[in-house]
Amino acid sequence: MLVELKELLATWIAAVAVAIQAAMGRLTSRRRVVLREEDGGHFTARSGSAGQDAGLAPVSFRLMHGRLEPALPPQWRAAFRSSTVEVEMRPDQVLFREVDFPKQAAEFLDGMVRTQIDRLTPWTAGEAVYGLTAPQPGPNDRIVLMLAATARARIQPLVELATGLGAASISAVVAVPQDQVADETIRLFNARLVQAGRFAVSIPSLLRGLLLGGGVAAAASFALSAYLGARLDTQLQELQQQLTQRRAALRLSQGASSAEQLLAQRKRSTASSVMVLEALSRVLPDSTYTTELRIEGDKMQVVGLTQDAPSLIRLLEQSPQFTRATFFAPTTRAPEDPGERFHIEAHVTPYFGSGS
Repeated sequence: MLVELKELLATWIAAVAVAIQAAMGRLTSRRRVVLREEDGGHFTARSGSAGQDAGLAPVSFRLMHGRLEPALPPQWRAAFRSSTVEVEMRPDQVLFREVDFPKQAAEFLDGMVRTQIDRLTPWTAGEAVYGLTAPQPGPNDRIVLMLAATARARIQPLVELATGLGAASISAVVAVPQDQVADETIRLFNARLVQAGRFAVSIPSLLRGLLLGGGVAAAASFALSAYLGARLDTQLQELQQQLTQRRAALRLSQGASSAEQLLAQRKRSTASSVMVLEALSRVLPDSTYTTELRIEGDKMQVVGLTQDAPSLIRLLEQSPQFTRATFFAPTTRAPEDPGERFHIEAHVTPYFGSGS
């Protein structure tokens, strides 16, 4: 289940990233520079956009140790700035390999190829850049596609060149040789670059961060609401109890005689045996049997048999009628007893019912 959810999130992130990058591409400048790789390490740059750059004559140069020879004219430096650079690579510098997969794997091709890239090419997934053609139906309910890959080290000098010239993004494409697939172009990679005064944004990383941040915020909000809800419930109960006591005191003060007030005071300070017994029966579990019950003032002592004597302390403490529950004698277990014999005492809080 977790693996399927992870694959679903990865597919969603990839799709949204592509959509966001496409939208950002439409909003940014339409300026485009095509960089074609020639023989002998030479490159030819030509303008691929209309407008003021359309009249620029193509320019050739070599990339030597990160420097251009000869240097670009000022017009071409301006053309590269904030442009989309597309590198047309030579097919003989790219590894082509036909691969096939089950038809059911059509939605997960990129992930499946990435996990096998070190078997299909001489490079690991981190050392290679690669692209795929559109899948075609094959025999035995399989799909066939062409993989194109090259070393990331071959691309890195061009990425650094485009970054140094202030380009907005760079991509690399290669034409598949005609003896393998006719009129087919594969995009090897596409990357946004750091621009002057700005930082490049990794859309997938940003989406993952937003999802993680949203999950953490939701969990924190749930925990905070539960905590505040519990506190508000406790405060509401305390206010209701205080209100009941105030109403009872008000009724006593309005029409009660001194004898009635004395009786009311005695009722407030003395625990009712019947109510103590009723509260005790609600607290103790069904497997517990009481053999003795003594009430002296605000103190209660109870003796009996149970299966788990220590748990009775916690149950009594949770009741609003009892406080400071403790054992006043050791807990014993005789061979003929069906359970542990306990001796517990606790302070009793007087209970007044509804205040009537």
